Amino acid sequence: MNGSDALAAGPRIWAVGALCRAVADALEARFNPVAVRGEISGFSRAASGHCYFALKDEAGQLRCAMFRRAAGLLDFTPRDGDQVEVRGRLAVYEPRGDLQLVVESLRRAGQGALFEQFLQRKARLEAEGLFDPAHKRPLPAMPRAVGLVTSQGAAALHDVVTALRRRVPHISVVLAPAAVQGSGAPAELVRSLRALYALQPPVDAILLVRGGGSIEDLWAFNDETLARTIVQSPVPVISGVGHETDFTIADFCADLRAPTPTAAAELVAPPRELWLGALELLEKRLSGALSGRLDAMYQRVDDAAGRLSRPSTLVMRQQMRLAQHAHRLRHVAQSRIQRLAQMRQGLETALPGQFARVLLQRRERLERASLRLQLLDPALVLERGYAWLTDADGKALTSVGQMEPGDAVQARLADGTADMTVGRTTTTRLRPTTAS
Repeated sequence: MNGSDALAAGPRIWAVGALCRAVADALEARFNPVAVRGEISGFSRAASGHCYFALKDEAGQLRCAMFRRAAGLLDFTPRDGDQVEVRGRLAVYEPRGDLQLVVESLRRAGQGALFEQFLQRKARLEAEGLFDPAHKRPLPAMPRAVGLVTSQGAAALHDVVTALRRRVPHISVVLAPAAVQGSGAPAELVRSLRALYALQPPVDAILLVRGGGSIEDLWAFNDETLARTIVQSPVPVISGVGHETDFTIADFCADLRAPTPTAAAELVAPPRELWLGALELLEKRLSGALSGRLDAMYQRVDDAAGRLSRPSTLVMRQQMRLAQHAHRLRHVAQSRIQRLAQMRQGLETALPGQFARVLLQRRERLERASLRLQLLDPALVLERGYAWLTDADGKALTSVGQMEPGDAVQARLADGTADMTVGRTTTTRLRPTTAS
């Protein structure tokens, strides 16, 4: 066999592109679809929305591409170091001949069972009312002391303390250390919270924080006992667990959720400059109001001083008022005098005639009365021959039945009286009537 025959009997000679396509077809037939678990490395998102990264473990590394449609379905932002599980298909990127995994779905490693457990627990506690917004309390405007629950070795502790010292260095921070990861973490978190609840004097708010991590790393904050303990807090609780896309049961139970531990510290501690600015504004308003009040008082004092320095003006004003009153009094007095004069003149004219008429009337009435009296005078009757008989006691006798024979009687005549005795023989002693 010559050399040309040997070459003809050797491996098939492929065109580069054809070989890449053949390899891709082989991978498609042999492996796809495929699920892979590993750690994200070199994650980047292009302006087009496509994501590129590598999956690696101790033994190897695999390039991955996740196009915009699949990336838009993510419920978190992948970061380097995240343990994830991806599903997709193996392919060959022909322009470079690179093996790559085209990712169709991505989730945190172990998220399947744990996430289902998270959803079930969340739904049950929400139905009990532990997440009710009506129970959420507002944060204190100016806290004097803040409780902090986190791990002593956590970066979150440094971030929170740094933020608080920068913004409100005057407030106290009470650390209640607790593990934030592992099987014993939930019990330690509960114990630290209850220790803060029992403080006297109490803190004004509590920060419950830790850094980011996988769902397994944050699982302690999904504990049911911890959730109920947070709801029982006597003061507002702010949770700052993980990163912005991380959610735990503790976040829903807390009075307020912060996207990061640093943000939690900033929420409970408005910057000192803000309060100083508010105080400066209040000082300016108070100073302005006080100055205005003082100016008004000074003006009143000046006005009073002006009046006191010119008493002649006040005296002249009072003299004018007195002159007006005197003029009015004179006018009233003259009117009254004129009325009295008119009344006097009328009386002087009318009284003499009225008085004469009254005297005449009175004289006529007197004469008529005198005439009637004269007509009633008994002496006139006696002058006509009548006598007035009386008994010994002077009582008038008007009937013969009032006299008995021998009774002494007296008869009064026009010119005197006669004593008589009733009987057949009568003795008479005449007595002249005295003038009456």
